[in-house]
Amino acid sequence: MAEERILEQRKEKVEKLKELGYEPYAYKYEVNAKAGELIGKFGKVKEGEEREKEELPKDEFSLAGRIMSMRVMGKAAFFHIQDESGRIQCYIRRDVVGEEFYNKVFKKLIDIGDIVGVKGTLFRTRTGELTLEVKEMTPLTKSLRPLPEKWHGLKDTEKRYRQRYLDLIVNPEVREVFRTRTKVIKAVREFLDNRGFLEVETPVLQPIASGAAARPFITHYNALDIDVYLRIAPELYLKRLIVGGFERVYELGKNFRNEGISTRHNPEFTMVEWYMAYADYYDLMEMTEELFEFLLERLYGKGVKEIEYQGTKISFERPFRRISYLGELSKKTGLTEEELLHDEEKVLQKAKEVGIERAEELSHFKRVQELFEKLVEPELIQPTFVIDFPKAISPLAKEKRDNPELVERFELFIYGREVANAYTELNNPKEQEERFKQQLEEKAKGDEEAMEYDADFITALEHGMPPTAGEGIGIDRLVMLFTDKDSIREVLLFPQLRPERKCGEEICEVE
Repeated sequence: MAEERILEQRKEKVEKLKELGYEPYAYKYEVNAKAGELIGKFGKVKEGEEREKEELPKDEFSLAGRIMSMRVMGKAAFFHIQDESGRIQCYIRRDVVGEEFYNKVFKKLIDIGDIVGVKGTLFRTRTGELTLEVKEMTPLTKSLRPLPEKWHGLKDTEKRYRQRYLDLIVNPEVREVFRTRTKVIKAVREFLDNRGFLEVETPVLQPIASGAAARPFITHYNALDIDVYLRIAPELYLKRLIVGGFERVYELGKNFRNEGISTRHNPEFTMVEWYMAYADYYDLMEMTEELFEFLLERLYGKGVKEIEYQGTKISFERPFRRISYLGELSKKTGLTEEELLHDEEKVLQKAKEVGIERAEELSHFKRVQELFEKLVEPELIQPTFVIDFPKAISPLAKEKRDNPELVERFELFIYGREVANAYTELNNPKEQEERFKQQLEEKAKGDEEAMEYDADFITALEHGMPPTAGEGIGIDRLVMLFTDKDSIREVLLFPQLRPERKCGEEICEVE
């Protein structure tokens, strides 16, 4: 209830500001400097230079930001304002700004959390802190609710995600995470643009849920009176563009998969997918290594080949390790590659042995995939290409040249997590039609993640798609890696959470 009392008190202050002729919710303020820039340029005394002899610019600087701390000492006060770039200390005196403003406005109506504009010149305190001596202050926005207490900040994880704006205000390091996210996205675009790829946009609302193995979200088009799906992947549309004559295309945007929420998964996520004509998955492995080399240079500087993630050194020295999907799984299970492909009884027995839930209800190759996820993936810490997957779990990939039971596909794993998925694309329309039909059979057996049959895509392939390689990389997991975060929610500005409901005077979660 203390916060409600503060809310009422500050609403009264809004009216008092108006009575004194101040606009508590201003329209505009002219700014000519940023706090972080001033600190960066003048914050430290140059080596060997005495503070007394140091010359600070006599220019008048105009800044705007949120008051984060305040210490009033009678006729003068120190406070810090924070803008997008950082914080700077300000010093305000009654005899400079005037007795009326100081006593009636600053001391009585301005609070921590308010956004103000300040104009003044720089000086340095006895302790050496760069400070703006305020000649003029303008109230810009009255904050009605208090910020989290300064001595413990905002540590409640649930509240940080629900009220991300507070998280960004009081935890400056969080803002750096999302600056890094923007840098990663810009760098990915730059990398692809430099290689002649064209960025395109494809439908988010799609009549058929296909392009990946996932449960879709369903919505309804009122104008057409049809149900449509939020896309689970842009793949089939991007390959239509390859058929149409664009030889290198990519899309960076949102996908939606109606599945579980965890530290690694969010139903709404960001991916980049690109497709390159006249290439295969070997080309993409090399290109993926080049992409990580490029990202490391953009984020950390030229020549950096190693980062630390969750206390573990991750080396991106080329070439990345390459292992066979079946070969590695054979080592972990003791089953031969032939048994993994064909012996349903032995695979089921092994699945039960290692504790895979409801193993009897899964199809044979779902069990194989569950075994791989449980036994192999957690050990793939350093960047590793897992190559040559079973055809049965890769309905859009081209058969391996020397083994028709496998496909030319790889997944890149880092720290036990899939980061990229790519393959030599299937461009034989007859074979693709058969694969789609197999997916329909799996769906009929109860597999909710099986793909639907896309007749128009088959028609597109019948017009001829050149040899093509395609790859998708999850941006969210990429950002997790480069910001040393173990939860996907830390790199999403507004992650999906359970809704809240009122429980008396308390807020509690919906069960």
